[in-house]
Amino acid sequence: MLVAAAVCPCPPLLVPEVAAGAAPELDAARAACTDAIGVLAAARPDRLVVVGPAEQAGRGPYPQGARGSFRGFGVDLDVRLGSADADVDAPGDADRLPPSLAVAAWLLGRTRWSTAPLEGLGVGEPLAAERCIQVGGDIAARADRVALLVMGDASACRTLKAPGYLDERAAGFDAAVGRALGAADVAALKALDAELAYELKAAGRAPWQVLAGAADGAGLSGELLYEDAPYGVGYVVAAWS
Repeated sequence: MLVAAAVCPCPPLLVPEVAAGAAPELDAARAACTDAIGVLAAARPDRLVVVGPAEQAGRGPYPQGARGSFRGFGVDLDVRLGSADADVDAPGDADRLPPSLAVAAWLLGRTRWSTAPLEGLGVGEPLAAERCIQVGGDIAARADRVALLVMGDASACRTLKAPGYLDERAAGFDAAVGRALGAADVAALKALDAELAYELKAAGRAPWQVLAGAADGAGLSGELLYEDAPYGVGYVVAAWS
């Protein structure tokens, strides 16, 4: 059963070494992510599952100790998903985690996560809502007390300089996402328009619908901790408990 969830954005820019001189611009987002992960720890889960967007070749599942890297972003920085108790030394493993889960690994390392064993799962952007919801239900059934760390960004079309250029629909979409995540509104998340999310380059749609499936019937309440679009991309942090 799902007992808590944290929702965080997944831009590599959250990692100060990647952001370099722009690092202070996301200090508030980093602090909110730390607070959200604190809610997960306070729930004392038996297991933590980290979910984030991934390409076809990077969906895992990933065991505790799996490695990720930010070398592709020009930074000599490697991370592990949780502790290295279950060491993973497969060839080429330095780049194994997809970027979203590498960011999650960095956040968990920053907060020194040690509350419960964990695993990672990449979710493909095209995954249908029904399948996302089913995956979430399966995750929630894995243990008596399951927590989720859900990585994903809202639209990438909030300004002219955004990665997806300006789309007038983006602000409304992001506002609806913020309301749903802040209120732990499972029905609203299930009803997110997958086609619109794709057009707005909202990479968090599928992970959020996995969360909706996991939270169905759990009776969790939500709190919106951060919402902004500093680079024309919507970033949302929320905690459910």
